[in-house]
Amino acid sequence: MTTKPKARKFRIRRSAPQTPQPPRPEEQAREQAADSAAQPQQSSTTTGQVSSGRETAAATSIEEIRKEGLTGRQLRMSRRMAQKHGLAPTSDFDAVRLLRAKGIDPFKRNSILELVAGDGGQGGGDGSDGTPPAADAQPPANDRVQLPHTVPTGQNLPSAQLSPADRRAFEITQIQSDIAKRRRRKLLLLLTRLTAFVFLPTLIAGYYYYAVATPMYTTKSEFLILTADSGGGGGGGLGGLLPTQFATGQDSIATQSYLQSKDAMLRLDKDVGFREHFSQQWIDPIQRLSEDASNEDAYKLYKKYVVLGYDPTEGVIRMELSTADPELSAVFSEKLIEYAEENVDELSAEKRSDAVKTAVESLEQAKADRRAAQQRMVELQESSILDPEGEVANIRALLSNVELQLQEKQLALNTQMNNSRPNQARVEALRSEIEVLERELNKQKARLTQATDGTSSLAAQSAAIQMAQADLATADMVLQAALETKRQSEIEANKQVRYLTVSVKPVASQDSSYPRSFENTILAFLIFAGIYLMISLTVSILREQVSS
Repeated sequence: MTTKPKARKFRIRRSAPQTPQPPRPEEQAREQAADSAAQPQQSSTTTGQVSSGRETAAATSIEEIRKEGLTGRQLRMSRRMAQKHGLAPTSDFDAVRLLRAKGIDPFKRNSILELVAGDGGQGGGDGSDGTPPAADAQPPANDRVQLPHTVPTGQNLPSAQLSPADRRAFEITQIQSDIAKRRRRKLLLLLTRLTAFVFLPTLIAGYYYYAVATPMYTTKSEFLILTADSGGGGGGGLGGLLPTQFATGQDSIATQSYLQSKDAMLRLDKDVGFREHFSQQWIDPIQRLSEDASNEDAYKLYKKYVVLGYDPTEGVIRMELSTADPELSAVFSEKLIEYAEENVDELSAEKRSDAVKTAVESLEQAKADRRAAQQRMVELQESSILDPEGEVANIRALLSNVELQLQEKQLALNTQMNNSRPNQARVEALRSEIEVLERELNKQKARLTQATDGTSSLAAQSAAIQMAQADLATADMVLQAALETKRQSEIEANKQVRYLTVSVKPVASQDSSYPRSFENTILAFLIFAGIYLMISLTVSILREQVSS
């Protein structure tokens, strides 16, 4: 009875050379032991026996097959294949001989696959007998299966164990290869991300700017605001030293703000159809304004295509207006300049009115005060003597005369009384005259200090008339000062007159100014690259923070 030899497992190399490698010494010894064990003791020739020619031919064939250096696995495969074809080999080499005699190559790939398929994966290739699966073997270019094989005795083979230096070099080579693979993989991923997030969007933007975007024609114009008296010599002081651009800077800024306002956009749309022009179907969808767009959407488009700038060093306002029609762009510019002139006139009128307003109000108040003082004077004159001061002067003169006569009569009376025998008749006459003079004196005094017939006294009437005259004189002075102030205010207001002059008139352009395809494409590339770089850095920082 022939038993199957036990053979160790061999690792199959996928990229084996065309010529089989000689087996190692220990493998050759094991193969020879297996062959000797597989052959029965009766098959050995004995001394004195003569084999037949058929046996001798078979032995010769077996010897030749043995010299081929077949491996143990090949021999076992040959035995199983011979049993599958109904042959009865006496050994593994005999199985090879019988198969070749029948015209079957036991080492052909198709034969091996048929053997495995026929055995259902339960033969020696499934590892049940200590051999690896047959599907692991890779056939060489000449359709022969390259498997581990034995080598002749006495051949020196390299050891399976590598030296430390060789192992270190091998590991370094493996590490370098792995690093190169990772670098190539990362570079490919980086290139993919750049293509998806930078190059492709840039390509789309460039295609839009070069092939889709509607060309826009720009009209440029410049204008400035001047004063009626730029030198300001009439005002004197620091005003005459200020240049025109500083004197009209606020007006220029106000005019620029007005031209960029929604009010100017609505006026432009009402006069020349701003929204209608940008709502036409032949304008590309990105720059086109929808027909049902709100005023806010139209105003955003207006601020995009109407650009104004103010140069404070020169006092010049520069306007740049873009439309899809060059002629219409010039018309829009002229309309906006007309709106600016109206705005400047309104600002000048307001300044002139503000400068004169206070002076006019002061003049009117002075006139009212003088009119009231004059009315008071007239009322006092109507309610009293026509000339109270003259009347008072007469009364005072009369009082002086009466007092002088009274003193004379009193002296004469005193002289009579000093006599030893005064004349009684003369004394009585003097006393009577003195009484009359005293009554007259009291009467005249009463006229000055006491009111009569429901009216004030002459002194009070005179004082009131004097006060009314003083108020009237003051009102006259205030009125005269108000008139002078109003005149000066009017002069200053005339110096505040502003007018707009156009230094560069709007002219229709023949070539389109926008879009700037190359510049915009480069800008899009820089924007996408910056966004990608920012996101990449953020992700890297977050990943490092999470992993730390």
